[in-house]
Amino acid sequence: MNRRDVDMNLRNIIGSLPELPGCYQYIDEKGNIIYVGKAKNLKRRVNSYFNREHDNLKTRILVDKIRDIKYIVVNTEEDALLLENNLIKQWSPRYNILLKDGKTYPSICITNEFFPRIIFTRKTDKRMGTFFGPYSHHPTLQALLELIKNLYPLRSCREKINEESIKNKKHKLCLEYHIKNCMGPCCGLQSRDEYLNYIDEAKEILKGNTGKIEEKLLLEMQRLATEMRFEEAEIIKKKYILLDNYRNKSEVVSKTLHNIDVFNIENDDKNAYINYLHVVNGCIIQAFTFEYKKKLNETAEELLIAGIGEMRARYGSKSKEIIVPFHVELFLDNVDFTVPQKGDKKKLLELSRLNALQYKKDRLNQIDKLNPEQKQVRCLKELQDALALESIPMHIECFDNSNISGEDAVAGCVVFRKGKPSKKEYRRYDIKTVKGPDDYASMKEIVKRRYSRLIAEGCPLPNLIITDGGKGQMEAVREAVEDEMNLSIPIAGLAKNDKHKTNELLFGFPAKTIGLPIDGALFRLLTQIQDEVHRFAINFHRDKRSKRQVASELENITGIGLKTKERLLKEFKSVARIRKASISELTQCIGESKAKIILKHLTDEKPRSVNQQVEYQHFKAKS
Repeated sequence: MNRRDVDMNLRNIIGSLPELPGCYQYIDEKGNIIYVGKAKNLKRRVNSYFNREHDNLKTRILVDKIRDIKYIVVNTEEDALLLENNLIKQWSPRYNILLKDGKTYPSICITNEFFPRIIFTRKTDKRMGTFFGPYSHHPTLQALLELIKNLYPLRSCREKINEESIKNKKHKLCLEYHIKNCMGPCCGLQSRDEYLNYIDEAKEILKGNTGKIEEKLLLEMQRLATEMRFEEAEIIKKKYILLDNYRNKSEVVSKTLHNIDVFNIENDDKNAYINYLHVVNGCIIQAFTFEYKKKLNETAEELLIAGIGEMRARYGSKSKEIIVPFHVELFLDNVDFTVPQKGDKKKLLELSRLNALQYKKDRLNQIDKLNPEQKQVRCLKELQDALALESIPMHIECFDNSNISGEDAVAGCVVFRKGKPSKKEYRRYDIKTVKGPDDYASMKEIVKRRYSRLIAEGCPLPNLIITDGGKGQMEAVREAVEDEMNLSIPIAGLAKNDKHKTNELLFGFPAKTIGLPIDGALFRLLTQIQDEVHRFAINFHRDKRSKRQVASELENITGIGLKTKERLLKEFKSVARIRKASISELTQCIGESKAKIILKHLTDEKPRSVNQQVEYQHFKAKS
């Protein structure tokens, strides 16, 4: 079928689509479902894909691959949302956002048994019993189970108990009974009605209705105290305190907020992180953050709507109010959407955002540990965005000068590739054409020498040049690169504060400060680059100065030539070490006769050790 026939066929399908809520499925030439969507008006929504040119490349590719359209009509937009969620899970279409949730989170189950148990499980087979959860925060689940265990003596054994087995006395009392964690329902020591009453109260706690149970315990405690049954009242009091402590730890906002869903979203280029909180009586009883991998540049609203459908389906929420960070075009029966501006609901929304941000940070940290290079590339992408560069600065070079009043003037160039030092490409330079302490002229000289050499050898130029200094150094580099060499390479500068610490990034001409968080990964990378070039340049300067000082001290020794001085310098590095060297060490380096000359000169000039003097006296007497 050619493209014209395909377009005609699709237009015919769109023309016959109903203007009702439902889900649509796009099919490719192989019959695979490549996209599933929902709509309040099927005809209008599907037609929007074909009646205009799309800016997003991925959307254009999707439309180009559509060969057939199927649809399912439902009664309400809420039904369409839930159906879309189920179809995406069933078919995993290529162009739908991908829910990155490989974990099976645990839930709490009240089993369908004659004497039910309360257990945690990762299976969600509804035939097992009534489920609460899932719980992404394991300590919350454990705290709930521990609370229920301390409040109610429920059985934990796996015995298959029924009315007949109790009558036939097939069970024996176990240790849990003797330590008072169970009241022995398997042996008829506790009535089923009393046991099921405990189960009903535990259900209310799992639903978040702790206030009702607290009120009931308080009334029971007061009644027992009135009847002078103080020991029993004390037991109820301990349970009341347990429940009150748990409630106080769980409470985050006003107790007037009841049965509310809260959603918030954090976005980046490739992923979205959506947090869901379910609040009952001011307490968060369910919290979950999940990640969507984007496929078609979906908007924050589209992603949030998908997240609302996912979470309400997963948790079976029937909340009549949903708090969101911005208005969404979603209409659910008997449900109000709220975008709070202040008060307790605003606090809940901020708490949800904080959870989404923390989840995003944790995910990025996990990824960085598995793939450290990706972290560096992300930093460089941030630098590209901050400086509005045409490409990611995978190749960065940084320059620094070092001298003392113009003496022993040197410079260093360090190279960073993909955010990491490439030490084999580091280069040292002796300043040749500049006399005196002129940092700007020195900077121009080494930059011109560096890039003239790279061009001559056909090597690639850097994506970004960084100077260890402010506006003056930047201008010197610009004159060398742009004015004299006619090259176009972005130039930035790293300036330090009074305490000699990197405090700002400069860019542009005239140079402007680029605002960066000083505790961020990018700022740490820039500081590392500056510290590295400073270390490299100053070490070269120290080596050169040390060699010059050594050479000058050895200059006046008669009988010691240039090659001998170079050999001594290479071996001992400094005059101080030569002074401390033994006659045998010197002999091994330059021979016995020259060793005597060196030892005599240095010992006569300034004796440094008793051993040297003894050795010298020994050689003097021997000769």
